[in-house]
Amino acid sequence: MTATGAVWRNWGRTEAVKPARVERPSSTAAVQRAVIAAAKSGMRIKAVGAGHSFSGIAVAGGVQLDLHALRGILSVDTSRLQVTFAGGTFLHEIPHLLKPFGLAMQNLGDIDRQTISGAISTGTHGTGREFGGISTQVVGAVLVIGDGTVLTVSESENAELLPAVALGLGALGILVEVTLQCVPAFVLHATEAAEPLDEVLAALDARVAAVDHFEFYWFPHTKTALTKTNVRLPAHAPRKPLSGLRRFIDDDLVANQLFRVTCLAGRTVPAVIPHINRAAERLIGTREFTDLSARVFSTKRTVRFVEMEYAVPAADVPSVVRAIDELIESHGWRISFPIEVRFAAADEVWLSTASGRETGYIAVHRYYRDDPAEYFRAVEEIMMAHGGRPHWGKMNTRDAESLREVYPHFDEFVAVRDRLDPERRFTNGYLEKVIGR
Repeated sequence: MTATGAVWRNWGRTEAVKPARVERPSSTAAVQRAVIAAAKSGMRIKAVGAGHSFSGIAVAGGVQLDLHALRGILSVDTSRLQVTFAGGTFLHEIPHLLKPFGLAMQNLGDIDRQTISGAISTGTHGTGREFGGISTQVVGAVLVIGDGTVLTVSESENAELLPAVALGLGALGILVEVTLQCVPAFVLHATEAAEPLDEVLAALDARVAAVDHFEFYWFPHTKTALTKTNVRLPAHAPRKPLSGLRRFIDDDLVANQLFRVTCLAGRTVPAVIPHINRAAERLIGTREFTDLSARVFSTKRTVRFVEMEYAVPAADVPSVVRAIDELIESHGWRISFPIEVRFAAADEVWLSTASGRETGYIAVHRYYRDDPAEYFRAVEEIMMAHGGRPHWGKMNTRDAESLREVYPHFDEFVAVRDRLDPERRFTNGYLEKVIGR
């Protein structure tokens, strides 16, 4: 998140707003006072995390709550491996906080800049056929609801609300505490390799089933996929991390600094993009290392971009990727950013993009200075033809009517919203569009 004067902007520069008021509460009681004050003045109020959503889900035109003072571990149940965090805790802070207890988060996405409350509110996820998104790790939460009261949701208290609160879009209240089901600390053995795209797609189901975590990237205008497989090992397994120099060259110099230069070149002369992507295809090599889970799951991203991601049935992924390839070539578009493909287990969280079905995620990106509208909308049509569900924190054009068709528990979520925020204190334009007024 960055701010220019009194204007808040998200990381991807897709949203900007000048809040009427910004508050920085340092306690649950202070959050309560802010919600009650907003209600008395007839204003809407929303919490903002790291600003890493590309959609307008965090836009607060009324009272904006900055929860950065609410961070850290609040309690640990060592027997059940459950840890309660303050809602403003950043994902990248959690591994260090859990280290003294020998614990880790079960799964993480490839970016860890978000807050825990923002990550679960938008449906942030990683990859792995047997693993759900971060919301599936939530076993409890404390939130301040529309009338300013504090609501506790856990396995023993208001448990019926957990499938809604675990991924609440920020529409149900202000999350001040989140309790996660953690696991014993572990390491990951990572293998990254360039492989023919057609071969990866032809054997995709077997590849996904064979390892704990599988994903791949594909640069348009090429026939090569960069595959990433991670195998879970116990914490005492020998570690062979990347050297500081190798990590700098691969993840900073090439993946970020050099890629930024190529994006700028492609923006100036789009015709060079296929040549750049094919050069990158030849440069991609194999690397293998073993390190702490969080250091493998998450990567550094400094090239600013915009993103749309959709969840489709896992079995449909090969046909969708091929359709996107055909779409790009038939329109003569020049796309510099890779397509990212990941997987997740079916879950029971009502508005999870993997709710009730084994899921494949397909993400498309554009450099933030490029107009993504035509490309994203055409890809979105392909996704919708496969029953696609958009990532709540990423760009999409869907509305409540169309989303109700792909979420069996949509109306149950709306009923909880009616109960916890009947006056819509926590809504904004984006939420009115995707879940209704």
